[in-house]
Amino acid sequence: MTDLAQMKRHGDFWVSKLAVVVGDVQIAPECSIWHFVVLRGDVAPIRLGPRTVIQDGSILHCQVDQPLEIEGDVVIGHKAVVHCRRIGRGTLIGIGAIVLDGARIGRNCIIAAGSLIPPDANIPDGKVVMGIPGEIVRDVTAEDIHNIEHAASKYIELARQHAEGVFPRPF
Repeated sequence: MTDLAQMKRHGDFWVSKLAVVVGDVQIAPECSIWHFVVLRGDVAPIRLGPRTVIQDGSILHCQVDQPLEIEGDVVIGHKAVVHCRRIGRGTLIGIGAIVLDGARIGRNCIIAAGSLIPPDANIPDGKVVMGIPGEIVRDVTAEDIHNIEHAASKYIELARQHAEGVFPRPF
């Protein structure tokens, strides 16, 4: 794996200076790791697929010897806690959602803001989940998928602007 500082300089991805990344964490191209995010690959590896967005205040960790795999084009909302096994491509984890040990989330899913996915849950592809505990409420629509793709692309551009110093730190 390439050194994190070297990759940041080459522009493959962007990690806020206010984020914490420790342990065995692989970050694919065009990912953005925002302010106050914690990625702890200290007890098992964390793998982020291309164009993954992890918004401010989120925490990603995993159980001992159980790697966390996040496929590409995933958007993780502000203050989410992701402590599971897998999140499929094109999925949105909403603001403040919690995904617990051993859970597997399919592709093109939406885990609604504030939802709780219990340990070892298996969410099939293309489902919207809401509530505590999370329950499948409907299928994802084409409009949902478009909105997730749009959010991800906006964050890729915003990360480029941050990397270029468009938004310098005020202090």
